[in-house]
Amino acid sequence: MATLSGSATRLDSNPSQPCRNRSFPMANHSLKDKVVLIAGGGKNLGGLIARDFAAQGAKAVAVHYNSDASKAEADATVAAVKALGVQAAAFQGDLTKGANVEKLFADVRAEFGQIDVAVNTVGKVLKKPIVEISEEEFDDLDAVNNKSAFLFIREAGRQLADNGKVVTLVTSLLGAFTPFYAAYAGGKAPVEHYTRAAAKEFGARGISVTAVGPGPMDTPFFYPAEGPDAVAYHKTAAALSPFSPTGLTHIEDVVPFIRHLVTDGWWITGQTILINGGYTTK
Repeated sequence: MATLSGSATRLDSNPSQPCRNRSFPMANHSLKDKVVLIAGGGKNLGGLIARDFAAQGAKAVAVHYNSDASKAEADATVAAVKALGVQAAAFQGDLTKGANVEKLFADVRAEFGQIDVAVNTVGKVLKKPIVEISEEEFDDLDAVNNKSAFLFIREAGRQLADNGKVVTLVTSLLGAFTPFYAAYAGGKAPVEHYTRAAAKEFGARGISVTAVGPGPMDTPFFYPAEGPDAVAYHKTAAALSPFSPTGLTHIEDVVPFIRHLVTDGWWITGQTILINGGYTTK
């Protein structure tokens, strides 16, 4: 039951239960005055999340980018966030290395004081039959899609502020029965369990942990891996494809859900949510 003093009280009558009959402070679950870290935040979905969260009142947005090839886009996103009157800075790092992930979080904290929300949009796709995937290709995808996601969640658990939020981007292919994406979807699949485990482990500090699996998105990330026939199929595969401008998932469709998960949707934790217009289900 909420009180005017900004606290809440559990009313259960059994004092032997450790979480009952005690007052506790109510957390602020809005984005107002929050520091947000977005891995892969320079472009596509990450870039739009950065702009949206800034417009929603975030105090500061840390935009991570991987290499010099994406620096210009990260700088453009930082400029767009600053134009909204919000603090912003770009941070470079290869997140497949644990030391780099630790440094990213530490550098953002040094710059802005703390981290309240951590969103990881990093990913790499490969569409290829299993028998044709080399060991090198598998290791490369696994490092980006699996290892870096684990390292990011781990570091969030170490360095995120109490009542923080962690979101990892996975893929709607986790709900698909389909060939050729074994290395890509297989690399994202472990994140579903990391999310459940982290939600349990970090929950004592009020931290919510979720994963979001968009459908095929109308971004430059999608098209290089697909031939014309596959693109045509994906554009008609979702139940709601006829009502999408391209038939695909658009980043504008996904951002409101992520915003909800890190604000009013804080009670959702340990879940992997597919946002895809009925492209796949679980």
